[in-house]
Amino acid sequence: MWTQLGEALAIAAVLIGLSWVAMVVLAKRLPPGLARDLAAFLPACVTAARRLRSRPEVPRRAKVALLIAVLWVLSPIDLIPEFLPVIGPLDDIVAVVLLLRYAARSIPRPVLLEAWPEDPRLLERLLGGPRSPAKKDD
Repeated sequence: MWTQLGEALAIAAVLIGLSWVAMVVLAKRLPPGLARDLAAFLPACVTAARRLRSRPEVPRRAKVALLIAVLWVLSPIDLIPEFLPVIGPLDDIVAVVLLLRYAARSIPRPVLLEAWPEDPRLLERLLGGPRSPAKKDD
């Protein structure tokens, strides 16, 4: 019984991995635009989180938020099942966006942009544009 369960889990893991590889390959073939940006978003977040984890400028709470985002993406448990076309990955995207925005509040913007592997305009749009220094009232 346990061997059958182990085999079923291994097959499921391989199928999920293959679907991720297929999505990455197909995303590279999409024309520029929102669909391509969304398809490249989750892999870019994972890469950026991996790059930021060893940076001393990144506070611990931001590293924890980024770790939770990566674990959320990699977790097989989802609020919306992945096999549903189009809306399947939406819970991953929403969770990652919220965690990334939370982490980005305490990460210096140049450090964050340096770690981002994709077009920085997507990240700037996601985070609400470039930060401007606070104005002092005189």
